[in-house]
Amino acid sequence: MSGSNVWSRNREKLRLFPDLLAQCAVEAAAYGKCVAATTTGRQELQKDLCAKEFEALKTCFTNAAKKRAK
Repeated sequence: MSGSNVWSRNREKLRLFPDLLAQCAVEAAAYGKCVAATTTGRQELQKDLCAKEFEALKTCFTNAAKKRAK
């Protein structure tokens, strides 16, 4: 496998990220609010506290990427 192909694919994915994020703004905001709310002060983020919001964001990104690929 050529190293340049790996970097090219990753660069292309990163170029798509702003468009995907814009399509998932509601889900991203909900996840961000959850993370901010659960890490007030010096409290650390714990696993699965925002799992529902993360799954919604992940699903949105996946669906947006699939639509873009068509």
